[in-house]
Amino acid sequence: MTRILIIDDEGNIRRMLASLLQAEGFATTEAESGEEGLRKIEADEPDAVMLDLALPGQSGLEILEKVAARWPETPVVMMSGQATLGDAVKATRLGAFQFLEKPLTPEAVLITLGAALELRRQRDLNRALRRELEPGQQMVGRSAAIEEVRALVRRVAATDSRVLVTGESGTGKELVAVAIHGLSERRRGPFVRINCAAIPRDLIESELFGHEKGAFTGATAQRRGKFELANGGTLFLDEVGDLSPEAQAKLLRAIDAGEIERVGGDELIPVDVRIVAATNHDLEGEVKEGSFREDLFFRLHVMPIHIEPLRDRREDIPVLVAHFVERFRSRHGLKPPDLTDDAMRTLVAYDWPGNVRELGNAVERLMILYPEQPIGPAEVATVLPHQLGDAPLAASGGSLSEMLENYERRVIESAVEAAGGNVAEAARRLETDRPNLYRRMKRLGLR
Repeated sequence: MTRILIIDDEGNIRRMLASLLQAEGFATTEAESGEEGLRKIEADEPDAVMLDLALPGQSGLEILEKVAARWPETPVVMMSGQATLGDAVKATRLGAFQFLEKPLTPEAVLITLGAALELRRQRDLNRALRRELEPGQQMVGRSAAIEEVRALVRRVAATDSRVLVTGESGTGKELVAVAIHGLSERRRGPFVRINCAAIPRDLIESELFGHEKGAFTGATAQRRGKFELANGGTLFLDEVGDLSPEAQAKLLRAIDAGEIERVGGDELIPVDVRIVAATNHDLEGEVKEGSFREDLFFRLHVMPIHIEPLRDRREDIPVLVAHFVERFRSRHGLKPPDLTDDAMRTLVAYDWPGNVRELGNAVERLMILYPEQPIGPAEVATVLPHQLGDAPLAASGGSLSEMLENYERRVIESAVEAAGGNVAEAARRLETDRPNLYRRMKRLGLR
């Protein structure tokens, strides 16, 4: 539940705000002085703070300065019934999200708080993305294909050109977008992401451009869109090929004009954003078919960057495995696995239809199932949902039927062991039904 801290020495103001916010589904905490408010933030950082200017002891501006210094991700909404223009300017310079004049109106409070929480969400996203891009974690690999992508990223980041990143799902297109933002002059601005495939068609315009209160059923308050939130920074349009023709037309107008109009509004709002788009579609083919606008394609396709699938750069797999082992060790405290050479050859031989994302999931499962245990090809096979029998095993000799039978026995034994002896769970892991697994175990002489 979203948590709001209200700092005000007037009890009736605190009660009014708490009642309003709780009715809207927020959890509230109250403090009657700045010092008490700082202690409560220290104990449990809220998602946003509503702070009165005139407080006993330290003033609201002094408290604002301390909050901005220690908890920079937490947006602060200042309140006052006797503020001067100078107070408002100083509060803004110290990092206040907005200044509300008393008497407060429910509409102003909810609109302002909604925008502040959206800013907090974007800040949290940016912080998570920065963690993903700690030294040594950017676009991991040593193949010529990845080196070329790195070189292109460095070159294009120095410009403000639009970029279209292409590649299969799971190849790391978002990492490329974040790297471009992080190396650019806009790196101090926001990085805002929108997954065009995940937003219903009737809401995509509102997500991109925002809406006014009452613009449509359910629009109970004004909302800023991704373009406004990305102002001064980078807007990442993930899966841009999934935009509807109507949304494509409106996106084209926003790019050409450098301004947007909220749904239900009539005000043109200038925006300064750099657009990085990504897709796993063949947009050039879709342009020829007429399902994607040619003019929009050329606006986005100023600088193309293509990421090869993992199966075409297998030399990156050992480096990525080491990277994921270290990530899950430091992040989740998982014990490193003891991968044999044959296990690594099995991983390298697999085609990875889910690309780097699928490899990361497989490594994490291996670390959970086999902590500090020797891992061979059979153990690797238990975490591969596709092409289970494609990866080569070190042949132990014998006829083809004998080797296949031995392989099947080892895979089933590993799956049953990983499932703690639960055959139904082992069948689920092997993507078969329990009767079929029982029949196979009986034929192979397995108990």
